[in-house]
Amino acid sequence: MDELLPKIDNKTLTKQKLYQTVEKNFNLLPVLLEGVSSPKATVRYSCGSVLMELSAKYPEKLYPYMDSFIALLDSKHRILTWNAMLTIANLASVDVDQKFEAAFDKYYSFLNSGYMVTVANLIAASGKIATAKPQLANKIAEELLKVEKLAVTPHLTEECKLVIAEHAIESFSQFFDKLDPKTQRAVYGFVERQLGSTRQSLRKQAAAFIKTWKV
Repeated sequence: MDELLPKIDNKTLTKQKLYQTVEKNFNLLPVLLEGVSSPKATVRYSCGSVLMELSAKYPEKLYPYMDSFIALLDSKHRILTWNAMLTIANLASVDVDQKFEAAFDKYYSFLNSGYMVTVANLIAASGKIATAKPQLANKIAEELLKVEKLAVTPHLTEECKLVIAEHAIESFSQFFDKLDPKTQRAVYGFVERQLGSTRQSLRKQAAAFIKTWKV
């Protein structure tokens, strides 16, 4: 176990091999969690990525470390924040202690991060969370509807907001049937407004959504 992180650093252990090693021995999970705090970029990003990939296939194995992933949202390294967002979404399906509910406001505060990729990852993860936790579907939809009013920043331009709107529609399509009628109408209105977008792919996505879902 003590040799695992140095092997990642010197690249004698690839990310794929790391995944396979931990998949065979989940007692190594604490080592990977230690690795995300490494000053070595190769180590921390490899560990963060492998933890995220494992969480998709083995959520019950990683759930005992849910608090660690919630804490990782505050990482000074945005890539680790993105990994944490997606890992938490993967763990939502086994969240028997409602840890996500407790962290809801913190999680969705990243809508105002001012970074396109951060917001896009958050929105992409939201469909999975709402599907796993339908009791939160309306609340999550209300958060995603805020994307129209996001402030423009050097890292989140008006064009970025159009891309984010595409992600939002994609997420809404995953849990639209779980929304109450009032929220469905609000989402439908949001999608209708995208029909006049300057971005062709957004217009097409909005049209496809409206064709699929009728209010």
